[in-house]
Amino acid sequence: MSDNLQNKALFSQVAELLQNARQQVLRTVNSTMVYAYFEIGRMIVEEEQNGKDRAEYGKQLLKGLSEQLTNEFGKGFSVVNLENMRKFYLAYSISETVSRIFQIQKSQSVTGELDAKISQSLTGVFDNQKSKPLISFFKLTWTHYVFLMRIDDEKERRFYEIESEKHNWSVRELKRQYDSALYTRLALSRDKEGILKLSEQGQIIEKPKDIIKDPYILEFLGLSELHQYSESQLEEEIINKLEHFLLELGHGFTFVARQKRITFDDKHFRIDLVFYNRVLKCFVLIDLKIGELKHQDLGQMQMYVNYYDREMRLEDENKTIGIVLCQNKSDLVVKYTLPENNEQIFASKYKTILPSSEDLIKLISESK
Repeated sequence: MSDNLQNKALFSQVAELLQNARQQVLRTVNSTMVYAYFEIGRMIVEEEQNGKDRAEYGKQLLKGLSEQLTNEFGKGFSVVNLENMRKFYLAYSISETVSRIFQIQKSQSVTGELDAKISQSLTGVFDNQKSKPLISFFKLTWTHYVFLMRIDDEKERRFYEIESEKHNWSVRELKRQYDSALYTRLALSRDKEGILKLSEQGQIIEKPKDIIKDPYILEFLGLSELHQYSESQLEEEIINKLEHFLLELGHGFTFVARQKRITFDDKHFRIDLVFYNRVLKCFVLIDLKIGELKHQDLGQMQMYVNYYDREMRLEDENKTIGIVLCQNKSDLVVKYTLPENNEQIFASKYKTILPSSEDLIKLISESK
């Protein structure tokens, strides 16, 4: 290897090391600041509880505290943000995990240094070694938590928290997944134990049904619900917004092909979209249908799946999955077209606009 190539290889290794180190520093600083906000919220709540007229006292407390902290530390301590810290503590202090860690810390605390006046210094938060377990619990940005704490259901909130961390969701993507009721759509096909797993581990993919959603929300395509578009136009828009579509599909999907041609008996057939799921280690075929799903659509998908299983699948890969995305469907048509033990062919509705809460609830209830 030449000196130039050796230098390039060394540079790449050093650059990767520095990038990882910087990211780790940022994550550590971020977690520490979020924990500091949690502690500020706790102090505010405890101080309010000592006030005679809680509502009025609390209002004046936040106003005075905001002025002092802004003078000392600059931006970030408005009355609104301090109120968010207060709500943050109230929302997360009831979490079983946080509660357990917090109680351990309180029992270990001998100096009470974090109970000193906030306006004096936040140094105690950063130097207190006993705070590390709780600091490590908060892994997202403060902006993420400001949104998450508005979710009342703790199980649902924890699910979105886990998924945001696991897949590095931006706040924008987090909001989009929440608005599309991802948790509810995934919870539909799960029993109580499965729903509990969602809140403890996020989405775990172990079998084909785990990747299926019904409905799929494709509002990012920019197609009006009433607009007259063809299947080819729908496919084109999906390809143009492929990154968004992969996020909606879920974990482990990679794009393989569009309009994949398969041929036998001198006849040509084209599969709209072909993906591969790295978690399940199998191909996932998707056909797009405008209007009502017909039994022939499911039969056609069965043919595609059989072809891939027999001609394309490798020995160490699992059986192919087929998904027919349609505007509307009869669950009875699906039930009586597919075999009872079916684990390969699925039919799901799609929506090209983000439904209202009422419409989404109706859609989900119809899919039960």
